[in-house]
Amino acid sequence: MPPPARMNLRRAASYNNSNNIHYNNQPHSATSSRFGFHHLLTPSSSSSYSSPPPSPSLLPRPAESCRSKRWRRRRAVKRVAATVVGSVRTLVCTGGIIILALWFAVRFLSLLPARAGDDLDNVRRLSMLLPDFPTPVVVSGSRWTVSIPRRHSFPLSIGQYVAMAESCRSLSSSYVDVDEAERAGLLPPVSTTTTVQSGHFVGIDHVTTSLPVCDRSLTFVLESTDAGLGRSLLTLWILFALAEEQKRAFFVDDSRWAYGRYKDIFRPPPRPACRPPPRHQMVPCPARARHLVVSAATSGDVIPALLGANKRSQQANRRRLLDLARFGYRHLFELVEEDAGYVRRRVRQLRERAGLSLPPAPIVGLHVRRGDRHPFEYQYRDTYIPTQVFSDRARWLVEAHYNETKGVVGSGAAVTVLASDDPTVHAQADFSEAVVAQQRIRLASNEEAANGGKTPSHDSDPHFMHRFIEEGQGWEGGFFPLIFWNLGAQRKNNAAAENKRPESPSELTLRLRGLIGRAYVMDLAVLAGASDKVVCAVSAMGCRLLAVMMGWDRAMDRGEWVNVDGGHQGWTGL
Repeated sequence: MPPPARMNLRRAASYNNSNNIHYNNQPHSATSSRFGFHHLLTPSSSSSYSSPPPSPSLLPRPAESCRSKRWRRRRAVKRVAATVVGSVRTLVCTGGIIILALWFAVRFLSLLPARAGDDLDNVRRLSMLLPDFPTPVVVSGSRWTVSIPRRHSFPLSIGQYVAMAESCRSLSSSYVDVDEAERAGLLPPVSTTTTVQSGHFVGIDHVTTSLPVCDRSLTFVLESTDAGLGRSLLTLWILFALAEEQKRAFFVDDSRWAYGRYKDIFRPPPRPACRPPPRHQMVPCPARARHLVVSAATSGDVIPALLGANKRSQQANRRRLLDLARFGYRHLFELVEEDAGYVRRRVRQLRERAGLSLPPAPIVGLHVRRGDRHPFEYQYRDTYIPTQVFSDRARWLVEAHYNETKGVVGSGAAVTVLASDDPTVHAQADFSEAVVAQQRIRLASNEEAANGGKTPSHDSDPHFMHRFIEEGQGWEGGFFPLIFWNLGAQRKNNAAAENKRPESPSELTLRLRGLIGRAYVMDLAVLAGASDKVVCAVSAMGCRLLAVMMGWDRAMDRGEWVNVDGGHQGWTGL
């Protein structure tokens, strides 16, 4: 018979809560009666955790302490509080962002009028600080720019351009372009001021308003105190070539040209793919300005600066200048259609006349300048070079031509073409066999002018009353500025003017001056186009233009351009 199971005789006090701490610290054994089976229960029987064990041999589950209950309640409260706080924080953040954005928007909108007002105040302040006349101004330290009032007319007067050019010479090299100064706030911006778009640009019409503003430009103002046309033409050609070299758009302004409208004498120059800049950004100095305007009064400073300093010989510099002028001549010297057609026919007639002899006779062109232009040569500085000097040099060229071509010795056949500002030169014995360059527009002598106004014979009878006819005045003696400036002027206006500001010339005056300009350029075109040799005095600007029209190789290297003014050797340019 097996022995009875071991009985647990411990007192019931061993199950008291006083020993629970010691009990709980004991290791659980697989054979111990204290081993719990609640970890083996299914989730469905989890409700049995709160009931005492059914068997009296198993220990009851220890009761939960008050501290753990308080801790669990506290954690639940914290969880709820954290949820509430998070929700509130989310709402506050979202609402705060919205409120802050609305506040900034309202604040920005409320400040816009004030900022606009501040900008206008700054513009007014700058406008008050700037002078009311065109001048260079120092804007910051050694930095300077050019200030031209927005409402000032364009182009400026000759005196203003000269004064600004003189002021620019004394300033440093720290130049700030006008548009850059406007963006930096050193000058009033264009958007807040009214700019007067005055001036008359040749070949620019309303079609160009849709084009973008040129990035860089050069504008030549055809206004000069010089009554002659030659210097303006040579300057025009050189500036056009320099503008092409520097990638600048080129414009010509003829709003105050003494010869009227450019298109009445020449065809308009090539039109750029952009439009002119605002007039106040077109400055006469310095030469590196983005939008440069040049007049005859400032060309002496601008052209050397645009050419750049170089150490080449004087001969090389002269050739570069002549090549530049010839480039401009080939692109700009296009006469109006009626004059160009006449020049072509006249050149063909002279060539046909020279071809009548065998071998073909050479054509020698003579350009004789009188009037207010005196030679460089000392012995003729107060008078003119004798006509015999021109005829002797022409005769020498004809003989040299036949010697080189092995023509008939002593034949001496030649065609002499004469162009002069003095209509009486054609009657000189030395030029008796010469033909005039062109007969389309000629300057009349005093005798021709008087015959042109001749009245019927009975008007000269003192017994007859007749209306007063003003005495005709010709160009005998050559081209003089005083006669030119008074063309078409009324006798009542010949007195000394009380107002220093000159009046605008009348339409009749401009038409008469335009005829003189057309005659001048047609003379040059015929001489350059028909002549094998040209004889002239380099003191005359027309002589220098003929060298440009012939080109360096033909005029200088082959010697077809001959200067008879002994006071200076070679081509002098401007």
